[in-house]
Amino acid sequence: MRGVRWRRIASQIGRSIAVWAVSTVTMLLLAGILPDFQLQSDDGDSTTRIAVTAACGAGAFGVLSAVVWPLLVRLLLLVPALVLGLLVFFLNGSLLLLALRINPTGQGEAAPETAVMVAAVMSAVASATGAGLAVRDDETYRRRLHRLATRSRRAHPPCPSAPGLVCVQLDGVGHDVLTSAVRRGLMPTLAGWLATADGAPPTHRLVPWRTDWSSQTGASQLGILHGSTFDVPAFRWYEKDRGEVMVSNRPTSAAELQERAVERTGDGGLLAVDGASRGNLFSGGAGEQALVLSIAARRRSRENRSRAGYFAYFSDPANAVRTALSFAAEVGREIGQSTRARLRRQRPRVGRGGLYPLVRAFATVVERDVVVAAVMGDMLAGRTAVYADLVAYDEVAHHSGPHSRDAEKVLGRLDRSLALLQRVAEHAPRPYRIVVLSDHGQSPGETFRARYGLTLGDLVRAGCGLPVPRRAERTRSGAEARAAVRAALRRPEENGARHPAAGGPDPIVLASGNLGLVSFPDVPHRMTKEEIDARHPGLLTTLANHPGIGFLLVRSERHDGVVLGAYGAEIPLAGLDDDPGPLARFGPGAADAVRRTHSFPHTADIMVNSAHDPADGEVLAFEEQIGSHGGLGGAQSHPFLLAPLELSSPAADGEPLTGAEDVHRLLRRWLGELDGPQVPLSMDAAPERAA
Repeated sequence: MRGVRWRRIASQIGRSIAVWAVSTVTMLLLAGILPDFQLQSDDGDSTTRIAVTAACGAGAFGVLSAVVWPLLVRLLLLVPALVLGLLVFFLNGSLLLLALRINPTGQGEAAPETAVMVAAVMSAVASATGAGLAVRDDETYRRRLHRLATRSRRAHPPCPSAPGLVCVQLDGVGHDVLTSAVRRGLMPTLAGWLATADGAPPTHRLVPWRTDWSSQTGASQLGILHGSTFDVPAFRWYEKDRGEVMVSNRPTSAAELQERAVERTGDGGLLAVDGASRGNLFSGGAGEQALVLSIAARRRSRENRSRAGYFAYFSDPANAVRTALSFAAEVGREIGQSTRARLRRQRPRVGRGGLYPLVRAFATVVERDVVVAAVMGDMLAGRTAVYADLVAYDEVAHHSGPHSRDAEKVLGRLDRSLALLQRVAEHAPRPYRIVVLSDHGQSPGETFRARYGLTLGDLVRAGCGLPVPRRAERTRSGAEARAAVRAALRRPEENGARHPAAGGPDPIVLASGNLGLVSFPDVPHRMTKEEIDARHPGLLTTLANHPGIGFLLVRSERHDGVVLGAYGAEIPLAGLDDDPGPLARFGPGAADAVRRTHSFPHTADIMVNSAHDPADGEVLAFEEQIGSHGGLGGAQSHPFLLAPLELSSPAADGEPLTGAEDVHRLLRRWLGELDGPQVPLSMDAAPERAA
């Protein structure tokens, strides 16, 4: 045993010397290339002295990076995490200048801007060298990856031998998009799991599932993690009893929704026992949380660990430099792609200027890198259940289209992340079953505003006889990544969250993809068709007969609820199975989804679903998105689930998965099969929620 220990120490010393040597050579090369970086005095020095200066400088920089950098990052958690990413280059360059200043040879100097460049290159080279040497030693590779864990476990019980479950959510990737990407070779890792190319037996099975009417992350992820989608009618909706607009990706709303779901189910959450939640809207009851939106509102609480993942990742300067470089490259990539689309007069197209390039880079680089690193740490720590959300594809598809070349490239990078997790699983202390799934798909199509020159709000005001602006204003986009950026900037709340409960007759019109909600805040109850007709005789007719509207849902004094369509169509909810009317174009399951939403306490006075063309799957988004989700119509309602064959069939009872609550029950069943945590837990046994 002692011999093994000494061999391990000797191996570590050898690797450190090798990294030092490579860093020294790198510094010498940079000194020869860059005019503002020198390792000798003005009078000139011998080759030996220059080499010693480089060796001392590289050694000092390595020590400072290992010792000082983590302390700096921990201190800088007091500033927004996104700002920390932007400070990476400055901090790394400062460490290099300090290393040159304390160099025992007294030589070496660099201009500040040159120091930034030299430090970035040296960090990247040292990281690549260390990783390349360590990968040959499985134990060392495990220890190196383990440092990426979000936080050290307080206790170190023996790791169970039963397999753990890792669920990776590819936000917004529909079943159709995934199957196409696998077939075309865009996602080789998943293609290997499904054995679509080489004829080898598959290791995973792929199945679609169907969302509720509200096909968006807030409803789906709440159902998957907490077992309830009740009373989540859309991405955003107005609650008359509280006079407040709920927004699924607003931290205070997410915390409220999670609390309601836990109260309704009596269940601590899917991840309540030895679980980790990474990059999600909700915690799932996990004890380990990083980048979880429902706890981001606790801005000064010690219990707020939503940003802990940033420290775990950026504490390695090589990670920080690599992510910062990738961030800058992604910003440039987006500017180039949007400029090309504009010059080609591509249609449909939405605005992609302002801060959007930074939002996209955050979603596709920073959020991805931090979440993947956290999951790697969870696996190497042997946690039982992990659920992580990667929002990169969803953000790009909203603005470039779900089948665009821009979005396809993101799929390839997500596939490489899955390949990395598969590799890490080989070094984990317990076996893992990796499940990949999505929360919804996306449906293509131009915006309602682009096609008709007015927004849904304008149309509602016209139907009410109210003044309509001469020029239609853009509708705020509700993409999930924007909320993550706001949380990272410690500005988690949007403005305009509250509306006066007794404020006049003007309607509140909210958009959730191609689903619109119209509420009259001065009426305390949900209005009936008869009440709306009496107050605004032309409103329902104007909406139902507009070519961009597919159907309406309203209460009725005679039939409880009715679906309205063009040419006077009025179908009671109870009769939709016999006569689907305007719902016929939306396919199987539409009637059940509409009836379920009608039962929610906070369903809007008028629920408006846009038109849908079954021939091409297009819808008309009420937001500024050319790839949208949130309502019925097309691929948005058909996400996927990809699971190892060792797990029982998702459709064990022969029925397809319908709704996120079905997916929750399936994951609970799989955890039971793996001898994992048994849920639901009693509230006494559940850990304290950070929400």
